[in-house]
This record gives sequence, C-alpha cells and structure tokens, in this order.
Amino acid sequence: MDAWIAGAVFVAAYVLIALDRADRTLIALLAGFGVVALGVVGEHEAFASVDLNVIFLLAGMMVIASVLGRTGFFEWLAIRSVILSRNEPFRLLIILSLVTAVLSAFLDNVTTVVLTTPITLSIARRLGVSPMPYLISQIFAANIGGTATLIGDPPNILIGSAAGLDFGAFLVNLAPVVIVIFIAFAVLMRFTFRDALQVPDAQREAALERVEHVSITDRRLLVIALAVGAVTLAGFLAQGAIGLEAGTIALLGATALMLLGDLDSHDTLREVEWSTLFFFVGLFMLVEAVVQVGIVGGIADWLAERSGGDVGLASVGLLWFSALASAVIDNIPYTATAIPVVERLIESGLPAEPLWWSLALGACLGGNLTIVGASANVVVANRAARAGYRIRFTEFLRYGAAVVVASLLISTAYVWVRYIA
Repeated sequence: MDAWIAGAVFVAAYVLIALDRADRTLIALLAGFGVVALGVVGEHEAFASVDLNVIFLLAGMMVIASVLGRTGFFEWLAIRSVILSRNEPFRLLIILSLVTAVLSAFLDNVTTVVLTTPITLSIARRLGVSPMPYLISQIFAANIGGTATLIGDPPNILIGSAAGLDFGAFLVNLAPVVIVIFIAFAVLMRFTFRDALQVPDAQREAALERVEHVSITDRRLLVIALAVGAVTLAGFLAQGAIGLEAGTIALLGATALMLLGDLDSHDTLREVEWSTLFFFVGLFMLVEAVVQVGIVGGIADWLAERSGGDVGLASVGLLWFSALASAVIDNIPYTATAIPVVERLIESGLPAEPLWWSLALGACLGGNLTIVGASANVVVANRAARAGYRIRFTEFLRYGAAVVVASLLISTAYVWVRYIA
C-alpha cells in the first residue's frame, strides 16, 4: 500500500512541476511532507535524507555571486564583451555565450542567468535588435558550461554529493567533452541565427559609444569578492587533500566574504534564493520515500536485467534516457530520482565511472531540449516575458533539438572511447 501512495504522490508532484502551473517549491514541500504525514516514511528518515552538503553549497555560492553582482562586475563583463566584439552581432553572440558558459561553470547556471539576462536585454535595446537569439544562445551556453564542473549545474551537485566525486573529478572528466560540445554549439548558432543578426553599421557605432563609460561601482568589494572566490575555488580543487565537503568550503567562503567586505548579513542573506533551497528539501524527502518503498530498487533491477550486465548498453541508454527525461520534467527532480537507480546498478556489479558521467551529461545537456528542461531555462524565459519577449515552447524546441542531438552524439562517443572501449 505504501508503494502505491508514494508512487501516486511522486507522479502527481512531477506532473505539477512539469506543467509549471503552481510554485514548484510549494509542490515539492507538500509532496515531501505529505509522504511523512501519510506514514510512508518516518520523520527521522525523511529529515536525514536532506543532503546538507548540497544545500550549503548552493547557499554559499549564491552569496558569493550576489556580492559580485553588487559591484557591477557582471554588467562590466557584458559591456567589455560588446566592446571586444565591436558590435559585430554574431561575434557578440559567441562572446556573450562564452562568458555565460564560463561563469556557469564556476557560479552555477541558475545564478549566472539571473545576473546576465537583464544585461543581455539592456545590450539588445542599445543595439536596437531583438534579444531572442542572444537569450536562447545564453540558455544553451549556461547548460553546456554548467555541465563541466561540480558546482555548475544542480544535477552535478546532487551527483557529486551522492557519489563522493569532488570538483577536480568533474573538471577532469567533463570539461574536455564540454569544450568540444561548445564548439559544435557555436557552429550551429552560426547557421541557426545567420539571418537574425543584422545591425546597421551606424547603429552599431552609436550603441558602442553609449556603453564605453560603464564601470565597476565598488572596486574594493570587487577585489575582496574575487579574492575570496579564488580561494573558494582553490578549496574545491583541494577538497580531497583538506578533507572538507564542498558545502563547508562554500559556506566558509561566503562567511569570510561577508566579514571581509563588512556586509550586513541580513541584507546579504535576503538575496539567497531560499525557494530553491527549500525545493531541494522537499525533493530529497519525496525521493527517500520512493526509495524506501522499493520502487527505485525495482526499476534498477529491471534495468540491470535488460542491460544484461553490458556497461556500454547501460551507460549509453542512461545518457540518452536522462536527456529525454530531463527535457520533460526538469533535470533536478529527475537526477534526484535517478541517483538511487544508478547506485543500485553499481551494486549489481556495473562499473561506477561510465554510469555517473553518463547521468551527469544526459541530465545537464538534455535540459537544452525544452524551455522547461532546466531551471536556468525557466529563469530566462520568465525574465524575457516580463520584458515583453516571449520564448515559445515550440520555437525553443526547434533550436534545442539540434543542440541536444549534437551534444549527445559527441557525449556518446566520448563516454564510449574514454570509459568503455
């Protein structure tokens, strides 16, 4: 009976999250506490399932990113991109995409697009062009860049914490294929938006003159924030040597930044996206219930039987299925559910490496298929809509399909050659 209750609550929550008809944080919390109230899982087990390493890592990086945003750093970076491109539209698109991808790798893609989307809209207004090609490209770039590191995309944070994989492991194993995927993405964008990136020469020069005087608003705080960010990143890279979890390192960095920057903790902590953190809390509790009643174990046993112990078949199947599933139901809840399945597959005797990296690549890159496939997509779509630009589901799907298919083909070849052949 408990399995039916947990399954029904789980499916209902996923459908509501996918339809985006209600606040997903409230849905996750209601579902998570609902399975506790219904007796499917005990309170102690549910609360113990909340991964504080993930919560602390997200909170710490949100603080560091918000402080950097106060200094005008992100707007300065975007304006320097405009100047570097000399307002040549396609070059500007690639530079902005590259900046977004790099920032997403080290700040997380949701935080990155929260900070860069308003700047992109402003640049488009100054150029007098539609921001749509730039916004859509930034979504793709954020998800691609975020795939490269532990902190770049929420699915990676979940996987890293569950599998005991540190920042260096993600960088070494995923950054090489992400670079190749970004190059393929740039080529695709050249053909996709070649007719939409035309700006008269006179308009380009006028726009360039208007952005020349943008500067950093708080240089002292910027220096402190960049220094703390660099030390925090070094801490991630030395995670194994110093014996600290990523969440501890991130919160130490955030706390040091508030102290050194003489920042009011109340004001700074208000900028943390608490709704995102509580979304994870509800999600962890819901997934724990599904695991305890045996649903996840049954799925894992079925997959292990179907793959016949063939790691190549299991890895490639997991890669493509994760991408398609993430495109439909958002990659965060999908990954939280898939992790126990992968753990059971590993317990059945399959090697861990190709399975974990296949899950990470599929979940992160599959988010580019639909506008609801990743949290970063939804953030950009909502902010664009408020500015009067609606990114339609079918329009995004048309562009995203080409990017995702190319990304998955490259990823399949990479996983096969590096971990299986």
